[in-house]
Amino acid sequence: MQLRFAFRLYPEPGQRSALARAFGCARVVFNDAVRAREDARRAGRPFPRAGELSRALITEAKRTSERSWLGEVSAVVLQQSLRDAETAYRNFFASLKGTRKGPKAGAPRYKSRKDARQSIRFTANARWNITDGGRLNLPKIGAVKVKWSRTLPATPSSVTVIKDAAGRYFASFVIDTDPAADAARMPGTDRTIGIDLGLTHFAVLSDGTKIDSPRFLRRAEKKLKKAQRELSRKQKGSKNREKARVKVARAHAKVADARREFHHQLSTRLISENQGIAVEDLSVAGLARIRLARSVHDAGWAQFVSMLEYKAKRYARTLVQVGRFEPTSQVCSACGRRDGPKPLHVRERTCAACGTVHDRDHNAAMNVRSAAGLAVTACGVQVRPEPVLAQHDEAGSLGSPRDAGAA
Repeated sequence: MQLRFAFRLYPEPGQRSALARAFGCARVVFNDAVRAREDARRAGRPFPRAGELSRALITEAKRTSERSWLGEVSAVVLQQSLRDAETAYRNFFASLKGTRKGPKAGAPRYKSRKDARQSIRFTANARWNITDGGRLNLPKIGAVKVKWSRTLPATPSSVTVIKDAAGRYFASFVIDTDPAADAARMPGTDRTIGIDLGLTHFAVLSDGTKIDSPRFLRRAEKKLKKAQRELSRKQKGSKNREKARVKVARAHAKVADARREFHHQLSTRLISENQGIAVEDLSVAGLARIRLARSVHDAGWAQFVSMLEYKAKRYARTLVQVGRFEPTSQVCSACGRRDGPKPLHVRERTCAACGTVHDRDHNAAMNVRSAAGLAVTACGVQVRPEPVLAQHDEAGSLGSPRDAGAA
């Protein structure tokens, strides 16, 4: 199973210039590939193949005066940019045919130097390495300082350098995890749990535990409004406006980082303590269209469930998503009587059949667990982990970069 481990980078001024040059060259090659395909489509010609694009847009382009500056960056960066364009078209055509899961992918668009996120990727043949001093040595960029939050568990197969909207740099390593090490880290257990996600409490578990919602966005609203107000008053194209934009981006990044850290800690705790986990398959896109849309986005249910999903596959746990139309809030978890929907302000109810007094969210969590079948069948079940795409990053403990020198 592949995972991504992200670490903060602190490049020096000269290295930032070299990275900006690499971002620009990769962007130009990507746009040239999209333009070549669009020209072929309009002319009714077959799409040029990857080898033809590589020869025309990289090898031959370096020999011209208009594109001679492409030779100032690593050729691997340019090749990976072409691969990204090929992947984007492949996903687009698969989406048109209906063979691609998830939301439909649109046709690739041109990249801009003003995009919020810039990235380049180095594979193993780029001959990048981690120095004995713990720096990331990149070709034609130099040894960049890294803030190691923990050790790398294995030798990375590639590294992606990312610059976000807040002007921060990150190195994202792709690691192949060891199933034996994962099994030793989280041994099997016989516990199962049902989770009811909400807004008053972020999650209510079937064992009665209630986890409060941190509401990171709500707590930062005053600061965000002030920063956004200052941005709106700056003249477009001025340096002060760019400074105000970075200030707004950093405020939003702080909220997103805090929310992601909360999701990682909670999902890891639930995965380590339970063999089987049941959660509702919520329609977040639909809930985001109601009057509580801001609170729904602030909770970040989709990100939390995706973390549960890939961690369950990694550590051989069972994760079941109950259908969104399952009447978990209408059924008595004690006797099974269904007494119809209740308005949201009703937080407790008494079953008319058995007289049991139920907390609305706790009762729903117990019904989620029962609807998933975990109460009877999931105890001790071992699931073979399936290969999944490399995730963005994980929360981790502090560590030393010494063990990562083998990369």
